[in-house]
Amino acid sequence: MSANVVNIVMTVGFIVVFYFLLIRPQQKKDKQLKEMRSSLKVGDEVVTIGGLVGKIFSISEEMITVEVGGDRTKLHVEKWAIGKVKNK
Repeated sequence: MSANVVNIVMTVGFIVVFYFLLIRPQQKKDKQLKEMRSSLKVGDEVVTIGGLVGKIFSISEEMITVEVGGDRTKLHVEKWAIGKVKNK
């Protein structure tokens, strides 16, 4: 009977370690990304997850227009594609 208790304790221990080492940090990172994307404003310099660097020209609910390059080409990207803000 004590072997069953040890197995249960070990299983619960692995689940707790797994949660604190993998799941919780990922949830915190996802929350920070969501906050960053919701606080974007026109004029911010951003980097997309694809590596494009540009300045936000306009923002709608789900789409962002980004100016890139010397000729100020405007690209439409979805908000989830913004990886980071450079000028903050």
